Amino acid sequence: MTYDERILIVDDEVGILKMLEITLQKEHFTYIETASTKTEALQALGKKEFDIILLDVMLPDGDGFELCSSIRQQTTAPILFISARSSDFDKLTGLSVGGDDYITKPFNPLEVVARIRAIIRRQRVYEKKSVHSERKTYTYDTFAFSPDEALLTVHGEVVQATAKELELLHFFFKNPNRVFTTSQIYELVWGEDLFGEEKTVTIYIAKLRKKLRDNTRKPTIIVNLRGIGYKFIPPTGDAK
Repeated sequence: MTYDERILIVDDEVGILKMLEITLQKEHFTYIETASTKTEALQALGKKEFDIILLDVMLPDGDGFELCSSIRQQTTAPILFISARSSDFDKLTGLSVGGDDYITKPFNPLEVVARIRAIIRRQRVYEKKSVHSERKTYTYDTFAFSPDEALLTVHGEVVQATAKELELLHFFFKNPNRVFTTSQIYELVWGEDLFGEEKTVTIYIAKLRKKLRDNTRKPTIIVNLRGIGYKFIPPTGDAK
């Protein structure tokens, strides 16, 4: 099977760039572009669109976390951090600024391939379901969400969100008033073949609360049932 997704790899280590490029080519990925600095990455993103971005944290001319924030202003494409910085703080920072996954060095390049394939598989399943499903917009008292258009509005204003944030939001909207454990949410939204940690769910829920203008100290929309899990409570009952 040949993949035509456009992949951008950003890393200042030539050896890693070559290793990932060769591995991806052997695994039938046909379009790969590389950048070794923040400047080169932004130039590449300014010229064309990419479907997946692999991003190092430590770059010679800037911080990968800052670069991720800049990229998020241009695209919702999945971003996978690959970094030698392996502390929980670094991982949480990477996810909070818009990253979808975090891989620590040293790593097995085939693990990276597996994660990329998982992302592509989920995207294709979602697109297939969208084509065959009834068009629907979820409308509540203070916000509305159209999955087909990837459009979220809160108090009448369009809110920017990443693909993963919208995927999690859609999951909650499809399952109102149901309780899910953190493990269940991770498995159902991120996929059981990914290698991340369950704390990822907590971070993304916190991000959604802010975007929905839910009270982060005493949330009433996405609530945490201590020791049980999370539940989405529509502001005015069922969606219209």
